[in-house]
Amino acid sequence: MSNTPVQAILTSRDGHVATIELNRPPHNFFDVEMIAQIADELDRLEADKRCRVVLLQASGSAFCAGADFSKRNDIREDRSASRINPIYQEALRIFSFGKPIVAAIEGSVVGGGLGLALAADFRVSCAEARFSANFNRLGFHPGFALSYTLPALIGKQMAAWMLYTGARVDGERAKEMGLVDFIALKPDVRIAGMALAREIATSSPRAVQSTKQTLKADSLSHIRNAISRESAEQSIQFAATDLAEGVKAMAERRAPAFED
Repeated sequence: MSNTPVQAILTSRDGHVATIELNRPPHNFFDVEMIAQIADELDRLEADKRCRVVLLQASGSAFCAGADFSKRNDIREDRSASRINPIYQEALRIFSFGKPIVAAIEGSVVGGGLGLALAADFRVSCAEARFSANFNRLGFHPGFALSYTLPALIGKQMAAWMLYTGARVDGERAKEMGLVDFIALKPDVRIAGMALAREIATSSPRAVQSTKQTLKADSLSHIRNAISRESAEQSIQFAATDLAEGVKAMAERRAPAFED
């Protein structure tokens, strides 16, 4: 039996479209190394003139079910209020990518996985997909810039509902809310995502990239501010008892019993 570690991401290129595939099935839980690998690959593709668009997809039953809570040091180590969560430091590099990203979402998108999905410019999904910002249900403040990106995309009221409750939203409802841009049949999600990526790649790459820069001009500063506040809030809440109860309740598939 081979002991070769499974690659966290797989990469390929088809013409002007590069594909990054999350490769920790079935749930694609991330840690700081995985997010850093995605950011490193995007840095490489930023310099690759042949790449005009990136397609982000995932193997397994989930697109991304969020952070790997078995690696608690990624989340809690040296977490002073003034230090940004190292996962979110790497996430900032993803948000800074200057070329369009299309996310093809076939399965569940949970917690920080939703934050990763919202780093894309477009989301193509299916009715069977499920979207949840379950941070509060786990006992802590949302992260991965979702306190900015989610209300910016679907409005403050619906974002508050998703964040406060951790409710699961299916693909059709996500499309109605503006969380998803296009819906396809589940077997066709990757095909539809690639078709959109190729359509974008047909346009002038210089014009597309400069347009993205204009459209996103104010976003990065808001994202940095959101991540700074999120990290400060989480540093306090990770030291409390709510997180332990929230994670335990999730593992036991029951409602959490938080203290008053």
